[in-house]
Amino acid sequence: MQQLLRGKEGEIVIPFGLEIDQVQKAINGKTIVQPFSLRIEPGEVVALCGGNGAGKSTILRMIVGILPPTSGTIQLNGLNWKEHRVDYLQQIGYMPDHFTFSPGLTASETITFYAALRNRSAQEAEHVLQAVGLSDHRSKRVSQFSKGMQQRLLFAQAILAKPALVILDEPTNGLDPYWMDGFVDLVRELKLAGQTVIFSTHQLQVADAIADRAIFLMNGQIMRDSPIHEYQEQYGATGLYGAFAELFSQAKA
Repeated sequence: MQQLLRGKEGEIVIPFGLEIDQVQKAINGKTIVQPFSLRIEPGEVVALCGGNGAGKSTILRMIVGILPPTSGTIQLNGLNWKEHRVDYLQQIGYMPDHFTFSPGLTASETITFYAALRNRSAQEAEHVLQAVGLSDHRSKRVSQFSKGMQQRLLFAQAILAKPALVILDEPTNGLDPYWMDGFVDLVRELKLAGQTVIFSTHQLQVADAIADRAIFLMNGQIMRDSPIHEYQEQYGATGLYGAFAELFSQAKA
C-alpha cells in the first residue's frame, strides 16, 4: 500500500514517482543539458550512462535541487522541487560524485551527525555502517579511509533515512570488486523496499547488473532511454556496450 504524504499546504498526495517535464540547463548562454522529459516509477532503478561531460551529474544536481533548471519542472511524488522544497528534499538521499568529510571525525561520529540531521536513531546509523561493511572501522578517522571506504560511507549517509528517492553520482568509483558486488546487492535491497534509485555511471557492467532502464547521454542530450532487456535483446551478449558503441559511432558520423 502506498504511503500518503502531505504537501506544503497540507494537501494529501499519492506517491507516483519522479516526473521531469521539459527540463533544460543553460549556463552563460550555453546549453549544458538539452530539454528532456522523464517519468520514473516508484521502485525503479535507472542508470544514466555516458562519458565525461555528457550531462549526467548536471541532471542529478537539478533533481536534487542544487542546480535550478533553466526551464521545465521537476516533481517527486507530486511535490514540486521549488514550491515544496523542504518536503521534497526530505524524500531524497544524495551521494555526490565529489565530497570531503571532516577528516578529524570517525566513521561513527560522521554517520551519527547525518543521523541527527535526518532525525534518525543511533541504531539506524549503526545499521547502515554495518550494511556498507564499515562497522569494524567505526572508530577510525575518516582521514585514514581509502577512496573506496569513503565512497561506502558516503553511500551510507545517502540511504540512512530510507528516502523515497536515492540519487547516486558515480557511486562505484574507487570500489574494489568485492564491494562492487556489495553495492549491487544493496541497490537490489533498496528496490525491493520500493525505493527509487537513479545513479550515474561509466561502468556499464554495473548498470547492466542492477538497472531496470539505461539512459544514454551525449553532449547534454538523451540519445536513448530503454529497458535493459531491450538492449540485451538487440545487442545480445554485448548489451549496453553494443548500444554505446553504436550511439557513439552515429554521433561521430
